[in-house]
Amino acid sequence: MSTADPTPTPPQIVIQQKESLFGRYGKFLIAALVFSILVTISTRLAYNSYLNPSTGPQESYLAGNESAVHKVAVINVTGTISEADTFVMDQIDRVRKDENVVAVVLRINSPGGTVTYSDYLHHKLRQLADGTIRTGKVEGKELPIVVSMGSVCASGGYYLASAVGDTPDSIFAEPATITGSIGVIIPHYDFSGTLEDWNIKDDSIVSHKLKDMGSPTKPMTPEEREIFQTLVDDMLAEFKEKIKDGRPAFKANPEDLDAVATGQVFTAQQAKELGLVDQVDYLDAALARAADLAEKDMKTVRCVQYKKPPAPLDALFGSVKAPQQPAIDLSSLSELATPKAYYLYAWVPGME
Repeated sequence: MSTADPTPTPPQIVIQQKESLFGRYGKFLIAALVFSILVTISTRLAYNSYLNPSTGPQESYLAGNESAVHKVAVINVTGTISEADTFVMDQIDRVRKDENVVAVVLRINSPGGTVTYSDYLHHKLRQLADGTIRTGKVEGKELPIVVSMGSVCASGGYYLASAVGDTPDSIFAEPATITGSIGVIIPHYDFSGTLEDWNIKDDSIVSHKLKDMGSPTKPMTPEEREIFQTLVDDMLAEFKEKIKDGRPAFKANPEDLDAVATGQVFTAQQAKELGLVDQVDYLDAALARAADLAEKDMKTVRCVQYKKPPAPLDALFGSVKAPQQPAIDLSSLSELATPKAYYLYAWVPGME
């Protein structure tokens, strides 16, 4: 009996899978990479949160010892002083909550602004200087304020400068600074002639003849002018009182203040000779003076300034986009239509 040959085993073809870019552990490496990115982002946000609150002005290093605990805070006042711009007040709030701030430099580059808001900011700065609005461990501690004037520190800008109080050697102006313009203006424009040419009449119904005083559709009457002049004189008197508080020499010799409170502007050197400023020097000199008033020196303080908070994505990636300004600022047009008093060195109120 013959035995049949067994069926030959078919050949096996082994296809070796091609390894991924990261080898057999590629999935684990990708997961680890994603995890590390998330940790990095989280760490960055935590670091930013430690240095800055999530909202409000963001602190940035300016000068001095970058690792120092004690700070000289620079509060910037830029442009027209107006209720519509709360950034100065936001900076004041940031400083009052920071127990490590030992002195303030008020950096002013402003032609002034409304009487009411200039006075309000002056009040808050004096509270900050007196320690009456500080929070934290240093509540009640006084903060010396030094002023550094930029290109323009006029009218309401100078009104804020007087917030230094009677601190000696505390107002600095740069050599090219224009300052002064101590005075008050209530703008009024008489368009009645033009309206008459166009056969347009103001037919407003008012509860009293003085209700529409200051209207640009009619000439100002002598009675209205006297009322407005009284308002201006009273506001100028208050302006002078603030200056006397910040410039004790004028308190002793008020006639010297009367001589410069004419609305005239002065160069930095003229202002120094007239007693309106103490030193003609730059920001770094003001910073050093602030540190000295806090019984520190530039080697033991960190000078910081503040910026408006960026959008969330910008904060994550470290970029800040320039804000888009509208072609026409309707709020500025509204300013023109409202009779209002200004400490302002400008020919059009409410506009920079």
